[in-house]
Amino acid sequence: MSASRGAASVEAVISPIVLYSMIALGAVGVLLALPRAKANFALPGFLIGAVAGGVVLLVLGAKAVDMDGARGLPNLYFYVFGFVALAASLRVITHPKPVYSALYFILTILATCGLFLILSAEFMAFALVIIYAGAILITYLFVIMLATQAPTEELSENQAPFDRVAREPVMATVAGFLLLAVLSTLMARGVPTLTVRPVVKGDQILTELPLRIERALREQHMLTGEGGILPTETLARGVNDDGSPGAYLVDPIDRTAVVRVDADGGATRVVAWPEDLTLGNVEGVGYELIKAQPGAIEIAGVILLMAMLGAVVLARKQMQIDEDAKRVQAEGLAAGGEGASS
Repeated sequence: MSASRGAASVEAVISPIVLYSMIALGAVGVLLALPRAKANFALPGFLIGAVAGGVVLLVLGAKAVDMDGARGLPNLYFYVFGFVALAASLRVITHPKPVYSALYFILTILATCGLFLILSAEFMAFALVIIYAGAILITYLFVIMLATQAPTEELSENQAPFDRVAREPVMATVAGFLLLAVLSTLMARGVPTLTVRPVVKGDQILTELPLRIERALREQHMLTGEGGILPTETLARGVNDDGSPGAYLVDPIDRTAVVRVDADGGATRVVAWPEDLTLGNVEGVGYELIKAQPGAIEIAGVILLMAMLGAVVLARKQMQIDEDAKRVQAEGLAAGGEGASS
């Protein structure tokens, strides 16, 4: 029953036969494109991978047209960013030089950011740029440039074996595309066993950000001179049973707030929120991360710190090795010069 229901869910998006056939064809293309010791099948592999990705995109577009007409087609930039992301990610794992692989990975991140922007997920786009392209990859590039010596085109065979030849290409390709098939199926079927958290509206979250409301009211009064609150006024707070200050008196349903007039002996009045006061995408994600996922943020910070320290250690170790090699070479040249003179 669940298998037939899952197949029907996938069928609503794309034909399962086409999906899994193109995933298998893409796996063959990637396997051919991986660097080898003797034969080079990179170009046929790229063409096969491009055909597999193009067929999937065309079938998805045709299915969307059948369901909703021309309105169901994705944005044109979806195809542009999707093709760039797929092509660049393929070069990340097939290019023999690590520096170029890192640069292609940056291109993959930028194309993925474009896809997130199309989905109005600005925070995810900027987070990818800041974390991956701006931090991890820059550190990685510095390690590569400091710890390796880029060979010339004539001496490309002097590269390390792990750069020239892919290790376990068949196992890696099968594992990667098997995971892709499973994720594609789960994305279409969904996972009903996961607990769904209740959706909290933006106005309800704003009640927990009273300073955001107060700042918006002050800006409204400064810019328009009408509504808002005066510089001498602040948002009023309730009083707990023990006499301590309670929650701010804001109403997310009527979008109003109680303001305490300091200059008038503690009198209060009710003001309406500005019409343009809404919870932004970045604010919503930041609130969710800090409130519900503080542990993940701490773990991410520790991982980034350890990555930075590891990069510094590797770079310093390689520099010390290079200095020792130069010293040995200089001593050998000096000994040779003395022998020739005698």
